Amino acid sequence: MERIEHHACFGGRQEVWKHASSTLGCEMRFGVFLPPAALAGQRCPVLYWLSGLTCSEQNFITKAGAQAHAAKHGLILVAPDTSPRGEGVANDAAYDLGQGAGFYLNATQAPWAPHFRMEDYVVQELPALVEVQFPTSERRAIFGHSMGGHGALTLALRHPGRYASVSAFSPIVAPSQVPWGRKALAAYLGEDRAAWAAHDAVELVASELDERLPLLVDQGEADEFLAGQLKPELLQQACAAAGHPLTLRRQPGYDHSYYFIASFIGEHIAHHAQALRA
Repeated sequence: MERIEHHACFGGRQEVWKHASSTLGCEMRFGVFLPPAALAGQRCPVLYWLSGLTCSEQNFITKAGAQAHAAKHGLILVAPDTSPRGEGVANDAAYDLGQGAGFYLNATQAPWAPHFRMEDYVVQELPALVEVQFPTSERRAIFGHSMGGHGALTLALRHPGRYASVSAFSPIVAPSQVPWGRKALAAYLGEDRAAWAAHDAVELVASELDERLPLLVDQGEADEFLAGQLKPELLQQACAAAGHPLTLRRQPGYDHSYYFIASFIGEHIAHHAQALRA
């Protein structure tokens, strides 16, 4: 691993690291914010952020305004890139497939399967690196936006006991039922709808889960993707039917941008801090 950025920030330090990922077969970058408590040697819980389509590790660390809240609550923030990258990594000309669009799953189809293993990277390889390199506790939580909201929800639901809490901004809750998701799932997983269901939050909630981790979702009502791609009402219906705890907050006037995320990021971090300290 090599540190390629470091900046003093709210008494802590915002860093960016790169490393050779054995899971993805390419070089990867991730952002990590170390709060003052971590710099003082205290072991701190880790909150993982998953970004949306076209994003890298930079979007969240430069736009969300999360560091002040993480410093206050003594949380380490980790923000990985959204996909494998590089000349030898498969790609597509469209923004919603390939590099920048990993969808936080392990692809099984050519040409994606050799590199697109973002589920294993986020759940296994990256935490293993973080927990060796930085003063972390054994507690972790996860949240994200849009495609990353999909990733946060599905990874938390698919890996019971791994995360103390989960939340999402404007998540793709039912990828099997919307254009972004159908395109990605068909490309990465093939046409087997059972394979799709395993990476669909609505389908997962409806299944017999070993853990009913409460879900916190914020959705802007002025989001241009609300009706066509996000459909939070499908998650609301699934959770009601399954008795799965969900807090869905519809925020009037807010769109899909980081202005929306920045407006409520403090509340999400406080939510995770409470769960992580429990």
